[in-house]
Amino acid sequence: MTDTSSAPIAVQPRKSIVQTLELDTRLLGMIGAFVVLCIGFDLLTGGRFLTPRNVFNLTIQTVSVAIMATGMVFVIVTRNIDLSVGSLLATCSATMAMMQTWILPDLLGLGLNHPVTAPIAIFSGLVIGGLIGAFQGYLIGYLAIPAFIVTLGGLLVWRNVAWYMTSGQTIGPLDKNFMVFGGTNGTLGAFWSWVFGAIAVLAALYSIWNARRNKLAHGFPVKPLWAEAVMGAIVSGAILGFVASLNAYQIPVRRLKRLFEARGETMPEGYSEAYGLPVSVLVLILVAIGMTIIAKRTRFGRYIFATGGNPDAAELSGINTRMLTVKVFALMGALAALSAVVASARLGNHSNDIGTLDELRVIAAAVIGGTALSGGFGTIRGAILGALIMQSLQSGMAMVGVDAPLQNIVVGAVLVLAVWIDILYRKKTGERL
Repeated sequence: MTDTSSAPIAVQPRKSIVQTLELDTRLLGMIGAFVVLCIGFDLLTGGRFLTPRNVFNLTIQTVSVAIMATGMVFVIVTRNIDLSVGSLLATCSATMAMMQTWILPDLLGLGLNHPVTAPIAIFSGLVIGGLIGAFQGYLIGYLAIPAFIVTLGGLLVWRNVAWYMTSGQTIGPLDKNFMVFGGTNGTLGAFWSWVFGAIAVLAALYSIWNARRNKLAHGFPVKPLWAEAVMGAIVSGAILGFVASLNAYQIPVRRLKRLFEARGETMPEGYSEAYGLPVSVLVLILVAIGMTIIAKRTRFGRYIFATGGNPDAAELSGINTRMLTVKVFALMGALAALSAVVASARLGNHSNDIGTLDELRVIAAAVIGGTALSGGFGTIRGAILGALIMQSLQSGMAMVGVDAPLQNIVVGAVLVLAVWIDILYRKKTGERL
């Protein structure tokens, strides 16, 4: 009989708080960098950077690039690139502006502010964006032309197509219902923003509880209950804090008076009203949720990441990688059109320079967010956070008084630094470069 009384007892290594909470260290690092960036600019601007007004402006300025960045994640994950998104945005913007100011009024007799003008214009833009994206995907997937060349050509072609469509003119004003997607012209107000925040908190808590229940049902290890509670508190605090900061931005008194006068009313003495959550930010949230579901819960999403991880193995396993490329670029085109809605509505018109250099901002947002240029890895939340970091960096430098050329130099340097840090992280964790 073997004596095991003196056998050493295996001691489990103590987990750190990050390991216990199962936090994504890459995402945690990005959040830390974003917090440091915001605090630094707030100190340099004398407390102006983190005011409710600037937070509101920062969110609506981020939306357009962030929406396209979610699509760029799929493009880069499949080992492709799309340099045409800024020009495609311009073409879609020109299409929707012409629909509102010329085609619908002259051909169908539907003038500005007609109930169906904005929906038809937006639908036309989405269709055009999707078709152009699918065409570029066809050239890449079926004709085997490198994505870099196809989309570089698209960068030149679609920018100038937009110019010829409008004869180089600024087109406006746009439909008031269309303008709802621009920011200050379309917000939920304080009450409905709190309602949305409460629903979002409940949805987040349910998601955490449901994930734990599924793990237990399949016999997977789960976090301690206190860790689940901490994560729920962090997420809930972030959501409600974001809503509170937006609700703290009050509509200027002069604007309120004009709104009351437009309704034939007199504004009560001492009356105030908050902007609340912009409709454009709500659109971004819905896009983020939808793209995350596609990435994690659908066959299409699994095929995207499988193809990016190993294209040859994906094709041998029966995935139609050519058609997949067409679908990915069609989705990217549709998202560029949706960004055109937000961008042109925020400006109040279509201008020739709309979307200029957006292709670089979108790619930078995706890469800063952790999307691997070698393909196979990327997250929607990382891309959105990358877009927010990019916009915060540019807005902060503008508030400090940094010249535009130096701003671009800094952004370029940050992009290279982010890729280098990501390479070091992948080497340390053993991920494929």
